[in-house]
Amino acid sequence: MSREEVGYWVAFNRIPTIGRARFALLEGHFGSMERAWRASSDELVAAGLDQRSVRSLVTRRSTISPDAEMERLARQGIDAFTIHDPGYPRLLREIYEYPPVLYVKGELEPDDERAVTIVGTRKTTAYGREVAHQIAWDLAKNGVTVVSGLARGIDGTAHRAALDAGGRTVAVLASGLDTIYPPEHSNMAREIARNGALVSEHPPGVRPEAKNFPRRNRLLSGLTPGTLVVEAGEGSGALWTVRHATDQNREVMAVPGSILSPASRESNRLIQDGAKMVLGYADVLEELNFSALGQQMELRQVLPQDNREIQLLTWITYEPVHIDEIQRASGLPVAAVSSSLTMMEIRGLVKQVGGMNYVRTREAPALYETAPA
Repeated sequence: MSREEVGYWVAFNRIPTIGRARFALLEGHFGSMERAWRASSDELVAAGLDQRSVRSLVTRRSTISPDAEMERLARQGIDAFTIHDPGYPRLLREIYEYPPVLYVKGELEPDDERAVTIVGTRKTTAYGREVAHQIAWDLAKNGVTVVSGLARGIDGTAHRAALDAGGRTVAVLASGLDTIYPPEHSNMAREIARNGALVSEHPPGVRPEAKNFPRRNRLLSGLTPGTLVVEAGEGSGALWTVRHATDQNREVMAVPGSILSPASRESNRLIQDGAKMVLGYADVLEELNFSALGQQMELRQVLPQDNREIQLLTWITYEPVHIDEIQRASGLPVAAVSSSLTMMEIRGLVKQVGGMNYVRTREAPALYETAPA
């Protein structure tokens, strides 16, 4: 499709009353969106538009220039893909309420079909953040693109983990790509654009209004073959994504949490209702029939390298423990504990969660006696 024709699609996308169904009516009747843009009111009615939509279109199009719209996108480094463009995601094209125009900042790649959507509550617990980070990190290391909504909480944690792992991640916004919400994720959004993509169905200038978020979530589920929920309490927006995933015949997965935690109430219920229970990244790979390629972690990265590391792991669990407590329990010199923990963190065995507190990040194999002395 020519740049000029794309410009008319982008221009029509500025008209609030013209959505997927009316795009299809206009294209089917006129053969091109350029002809539809130049059509008279009578011709638009003949194409099947109602009077309200015709009035809105005729009024608004006098203030919109397709060429100016394309120039504006170019200045902001944003690409626009119509439903007919090869760059439009195949999985998204399959959903009923696909967006006629998709705005992208960054790059969408064919391998991004090997992806999972990770969503959850904004009001996370330490457990939820740790689980979301570990699973997203492991998936990214295994070449799986992590898709989420850039929101506070689980969304931001999942994006951050994918970036930390050197993998790809895609953020779906409920606003134009020139408006990052929440604003504290602006720097992370720039990283995502360099290591994946920011995408939206909204043109630049659209603010992140509350009504946009439930509809945005259909794109979150539509971009991937499966959605993983990590912590969702009552009323969580993640449940909108789950409903859309179900309607789109996509897989739904959930991480179990404490039955006493309000943050896990709905995610646990999803498992009761038949969602795949996920205890680690391997469960996601299995559920979505992904094979681990390319960046799969080597066994040596998750094994303790010597007896000192084996000893330290004895005292480090999945609950935060301070370095001083580790040192006292192990009886090792402070310098030895500090240097070993640094190397273990680099390899992904442990993680510092603030204040010199450490947690174990994955289950190391039980037969530690095989490690070299």
